[in-house]
Amino acid sequence: MSAAADDIPLVRLAQTGDATALGLLLSRHEAQMRAVAVSMLGYGPDAEDAVQDAMVIALSRIGEVRDPAAVGAWLRMVVRNNCRMVLRAARPLPVAEPEWFALPAESPTPEQALDQGALRDWVWHAIGELSESDRLVTLLRYFSDASSYDQIATLAGLPVGTVRSRLNHARRKLADGLRASGAAAHPDAAAATDARWREGRDMLAAAMRGDWERVVRDTWWPDAEMLVPEIGVRGGRDFAVKGMTNDLNDGVRQRLRNVVASRDLLIWETDLISPPDDPEHCPPGALWLYELDEGRVRRMTLFHPTRPRQSRSSAG
Repeated sequence: MSAAADDIPLVRLAQTGDATALGLLLSRHEAQMRAVAVSMLGYGPDAEDAVQDAMVIALSRIGEVRDPAAVGAWLRMVVRNNCRMVLRAARPLPVAEPEWFALPAESPTPEQALDQGALRDWVWHAIGELSESDRLVTLLRYFSDASSYDQIATLAGLPVGTVRSRLNHARRKLADGLRASGAAAHPDAAAATDARWREGRDMLAAAMRGDWERVVRDTWWPDAEMLVPEIGVRGGRDFAVKGMTNDLNDGVRQRLRNVVASRDLLIWETDLISPPDDPEHCPPGALWLYELDEGRVRRMTLFHPTRPRQSRSSAG
């Protein structure tokens, strides 16, 4: 059986969400992918980044392969495109910007593309294994509306250059893990996210009933803090309760739209609904970034992102 024929069952398994099959495919074609990168960029970190990015692109785009026997050519094409972006870059960057989860408008969102059983569970397990700093920028970049480098920098309190370097490091870690295959069983990511969704809906419903003070008292540490980096304001639990109370008194309501959860980081994205007599009262949406300690809120950062896409669905 030819090498191309050997790829066919692995591609079909990978397209159903089998992380082990995808890892085997990448291991099989890694040498040729690296040869393409070196031929275009020479030996060095840019070539290695182009290969690592291609491996992570494969996570969400393996379903685009129409001819499983041609998966090797497809992977080399992805590397080639990454290299071209490096060559076209107007300034030196830590990595090219292949937007490894930026699918065409008609394609699924990242979270929908990864919602494939074992592959989904592997991805969320792998993200959970990143350091907290790498995990934060990864979740914001690929699973939230605050996805621009500037917005991530504001939320994380980092320079834009640091955001780029941390994303680069996170991509390398994810690609390395996938290349090593995802044979081990991992917790059900969908069940964990569903639980966070139920929790978020219940908590926000309580807030809309005017019971936000109880929610904060029950789920935040006594010395927890709240930050609003857009205006440079911070405070404690009383500040959080006062802000929600003022919004409710002004007639503002919120609806939970997206939940992203990974170990000690939790993101809510909500639609802000202005009162009918003042339709421009508030921005269209808010992002709540929770940093947790033993399941309770240690810090909450409130941000109003500019949405990069028209619509999104639940992450994971």
